[in-house]
Amino acid sequence: MHPAFSVVFFTTATGAGYGLLALLGVLGGLGFVQPEIWFGLVGMALALGLIGAGLLSSTGHLGRPERAWRAFSQWSSSWLSREGVASVATFIPAGLFGIGWVLLGGSGGWVAVAGLLAAAGAVATVCTTGMIYASLKPIAQWHSRYTLPAYLIFAAMTGSVLFNVLLQVFGIGSKGVLIVALLLTLLGWGWKLATWRYNDRLEITTTANTATGLAGGTVRSIEWPHTEENYLLKEMGFRIARKHSAKLRRIAQVLAFALPAALLMIAFALPWPFAAAASVLAALLQFAGMLVERWLFFAEAKHTVTLYYGR
Repeated sequence: MHPAFSVVFFTTATGAGYGLLALLGVLGGLGFVQPEIWFGLVGMALALGLIGAGLLSSTGHLGRPERAWRAFSQWSSSWLSREGVASVATFIPAGLFGIGWVLLGGSGGWVAVAGLLAAAGAVATVCTTGMIYASLKPIAQWHSRYTLPAYLIFAAMTGSVLFNVLLQVFGIGSKGVLIVALLLTLLGWGWKLATWRYNDRLEITTTANTATGLAGGTVRSIEWPHTEENYLLKEMGFRIARKHSAKLRRIAQVLAFALPAALLMIAFALPWPFAAAASVLAALLQFAGMLVERWLFFAEAKHTVTLYYGR
């Protein structure tokens, strides 16, 4: 599949934003993190800013971005439409939670309810995003048991690393959050390796023979249906060389998982402000690494329509 940067950035930014929003909603609303005006403002601005930037960028690959609103009308049958509805609906409890927790300095009661609803909306939106790809049967690399959990794990991972940055920068610091962020980073690494291993061993049962219903021998295309590149070949027939794929996988592992894990361990052992600096660097590297991982997620996927073009 052709990896449009707008979608790559969208899935990376919104995942981190929703992960952070869920943590703020639960921990802030229930009083585990005491309300403080600047901490709350920066935290909510970062979470909602990432979500908003990601949602806006997602319209960049549309032929007619001004018609994006029509996607909301197909919520009964389309995961893309459900994602749009869930993303917008989540802003309502998130806004109420921000008012109560940040501006009014409250927790518990209706603030906790709003925070929990915002967290639930964040999880639901990430699930709908994952299901957009997991539900696509023509793309075997996505239509697997690994896709939806990956979206949830990566959202929790990047969100917890950002939450740790907030705590460290504001001098609050939490060894527990550091440990959770580290464990989620290692979990994300392991899940990504398992996904790659599954995809590399994947045997596509659909062939030109099964597609045409012609048994015996090998069905091959003598001529293409057209004489020049078209939308299907550009979007569905994108191919990445094996050597480039292997190199980018190593880069993704180092930036998204290995270096952030090492920096989080360093932050665990160092006092402030060195722990804060290590935490910020871990978050920046992880975000860059997840952009590479998301690019590979799209680039390595193969649509069965390419069978009709001899690929």
